[in-house]
Amino acid sequence: MNKILRYKSHRISHYSALTLALLGISLPLVGCQNGGDSSTSTTGNGAGLKLGTLVPVTGDLSSIGQNMPVAVKLAVDTINACGGVNDNPVTLVQADSQTDPSVGSTAMTQLSEVDKVAGVVGAFASSVSSSAIDVAVRNKVMMISPGSTSPVFTDRAKNGEFNGYWARTAPPDTYQAQALAALAKKQGFNNVSTVVINNDYGVGFEKQFVTAFEKLGGKIPSKASPVRYDSKAATLDSEAKSAFKGKPDAVAAVLYAETGSVLLKSAFEQGLSEGVTVLLTDGVYSEDFVRQVGKTSDGKSIIAGALGTVPGANGEALADFTSLWQEKTGKELTAFVPHSWDAGILMMLAAEAADTNTGEGIKSKMLEVANAPGTEVSDPCEAMKLVKQGEDINYQGASGNVDIDSNGDVIGSYDVWKVNSDGSLEVIDKVSPAN
Repeated sequence: MNKILRYKSHRISHYSALTLALLGISLPLVGCQNGGDSSTSTTGNGAGLKLGTLVPVTGDLSSIGQNMPVAVKLAVDTINACGGVNDNPVTLVQADSQTDPSVGSTAMTQLSEVDKVAGVVGAFASSVSSSAIDVAVRNKVMMISPGSTSPVFTDRAKNGEFNGYWARTAPPDTYQAQALAALAKKQGFNNVSTVVINNDYGVGFEKQFVTAFEKLGGKIPSKASPVRYDSKAATLDSEAKSAFKGKPDAVAAVLYAETGSVLLKSAFEQGLSEGVTVLLTDGVYSEDFVRQVGKTSDGKSIIAGALGTVPGANGEALADFTSLWQEKTGKELTAFVPHSWDAGILMMLAAEAADTNTGEGIKSKMLEVANAPGTEVSDPCEAMKLVKQGEDINYQGASGNVDIDSNGDVIGSYDVWKVNSDGSLEVIDKVSPAN
C-alpha cells in the first residue's frame, strides 16, 4: 500500500521540448489587510496572458495549500517552454488567501483590478471562494478552484450567478459526502454523529452526508442538534463533548487542520474518543494535521485508526506529471497538486483557443478544450500545438479527465486514507459515491 501524499504511476514518458528551470519559489505572505501588497509577480515579463493564484500559503489550510502555487507555476513554466500563449510568455501573480474570506476578497480585488489577471487558480477553502467569486465575476475574471468542494457553488451556478466564470477541477462534496457515507457503511457503522466547521464547506458537507448515510440505512444521533464549531472559538471542549456524546460508532468530522486538531485533542483529553472511529475528509489530508492533534503518552497518534476520504487523482497525465513534479521540486506529490496543475493548463489552453488573453476569452473556450468532442491529449505542449493549429481537443488531465459540466463541476474518484499508529498516513482503498 502507498503512503499518503504519493500517487501511483501507471506509465512513464516525457513531456516534449521542456527545458524548465528549477522552481526555487519563495512564496510571499500576501493578501494582508494592513495595506500590504496582495500579490507578487513570479514569472513572465508582463506581456501576454496574465494569471493569478489565490490559495492558502498561511492559515488554517496552509499545510495542504502551500504546494498549490508551485504546481501552477510549473504549469506556466511548462507552457512558456513550448512557446507560451498567443505568441507571448504567460505571467503568474501569486496571492495568499490566508484561509480567510475577507483576505481572499481583498486579494481577488487586487488581482482583478490592479494586476489585471485574466484568470485565477483558486481559492481552496470554499468560504474564501464564496467571498472571492463575486469579485471575479464582476471583473470578468475566470476562476478555477482546485479544491473548493462545497455544493453551494453548484446551486449558485444553476441560478446563473457566475455567468460561466467559475469551474473546479475537484468534485463537489455532493459526491464526496456520498463516498464517505459509503465508506462508513462498508465499515459496518450504523450510528454516526457529525461535527463540522461552521462555514460553506462544513455545513454543506454535513447536509449531504446526513442525507446519503440515512439513504443507506444509517442513523445520525446528532441530526436534531448538529454540532458546528466556530473557527475563531477560544476553546472547543463543549463541541467535542457534544460530537462524541453517547459513544456513536463513528464521528464524521469535517474540519480544517488548525482548529480541527484542537477539537480532536480535546475529545481525547476528555476521554470521549476511545472506541469511536473518526471519519475525516480532504480538509485535513496532511501529516502536519496528525502532528498537530498530538500523541498519546506511549508515542502513538491520538487519532490512530481514523479513516478519511479525499478526491483522488487518476488522470491519463498523472504518471508524466508525477515524474515532472518530483524532478523539478524533489517532493512527493501531495493532495490537490494535480488539480492545481490541471486548472492552470486549462486556463492557458482556453486562452489560446480563444485567441485572446482575457477572462472572457478563457470562459468562452473552457468547456470546449476540457470536453469531447476533440482529440484526446494529455501532454500540455502537444495540446497547445493542436490548439494553435485550429484543432478541437479534449484535454485529459493529471487529476482526471476534467470533463467540466455547465455548472463548472467534475465527477471524481476518492481515495480512502488511514492514520497509522506512528502518525503516518496511508492510502488503503478507493470508494465511489453511493448510487
